[in-house]
Amino acid sequence: MQIQIGDTTFTAAPADTEAARALLDLLADGPVTIQAENYGGFEKVGSLPQALPRQDGSITTNPGDIMLYQGDSIVFFYGSNTWAYTRLATIQDASAEELRQAFGGSETSITLSR
Repeated sequence: MQIQIGDTTFTAAPADTEAARALLDLLADGPVTIQAENYGGFEKVGSLPQALPRQDGSITTNPGDIMLYQGDSIVFFYGSNTWAYTRLATIQDASAEELRQAFGGSETSITLSR
């Protein structure tokens, strides 16, 4: 899965969850652009165009984790938090600093594609 934010593109490995498979199915129809906002100084969160299956569990996130929150929000972590999420994917080959610079800034548009 590809994640475009501003001029930066990341590659993410999908998790082995029903929610991740549903997200990939959604992306099979074409790219999805999400309007997202910074929250708490450690994540950027936005609404998905449709709800995905939830399998929430208490998870401590790391920079690069992509999580489903409450079934219809996607969260991109550039810091860490512990909460009830469903794992969607993990960004590959990016440092915590690269993730903080990309996701911690003012950019609000994030495009997901296969």
